[in-house]
Amino acid sequence: MSTHTLDLSSTDCSVERRINEVRQGNRQSLGDLLQLYQNYLSLLAQAQIDGRLRRRMSSSDLVQESLLAAHRDFDQFRGKTEGEWLAWLRQILSNCLSHAIERHFHAKKRDLRREVALESMTKRLDDSMARLSHFVAAKGNTPSEDMHQREMADALSLQLSKLKDKYRDVIVYRNLQGLSFEEIGSLMDMKTGTARMTWVRAIAKLKEVAAPDGQ
Repeated sequence: MSTHTLDLSSTDCSVERRINEVRQGNRQSLGDLLQLYQNYLSLLAQAQIDGRLRRRMSSSDLVQESLLAAHRDFDQFRGKTEGEWLAWLRQILSNCLSHAIERHFHAKKRDLRREVALESMTKRLDDSMARLSHFVAAKGNTPSEDMHQREMADALSLQLSKLKDKYRDVIVYRNLQGLSFEEIGSLMDMKTGTARMTWVRAIAKLKEVAAPDGQ
């Protein structure tokens, strides 16, 4: 998972401005624009790749494929706003996921291929990120309800990258994919109770890495 971050508060990161710059021929702005959303796509990909798919493909590969497709096909994007840009990126991610399933499973694709409902998928991710943000919020600081999706994804992606693999995995399974502890135990080869305690420890560690220094 990428840990690169940009200054998201800067007015220079205006999505609309960057879109206009790209359309005026500044291809460097396209790379910068896509980089801003790498962590958002990473969390979205992790929320969609379940245990069966994980054995054949990684979320990072799916994200890189999606970014390359977005770079290649930017001229097909007709929107102007950030909402339209996000919807377009989600559609590309969905297409890349479907193609990946076809490549990896061939004859079984009818059983494994899922229709990705974009709005439902995005709503689930937004809810998951909001819950995680409340878990790791510093005492006395409540995450703003209108906190930007990109900012939230960037912060959570960075925090998750600091965890051990098993802690990161159990949070992804529980909070992003909404799996039961029984299902998580099966995927991670542990008992249900162990899966639950691993998640509790993972959330505690996430709070620790997210806390400002000295708190």
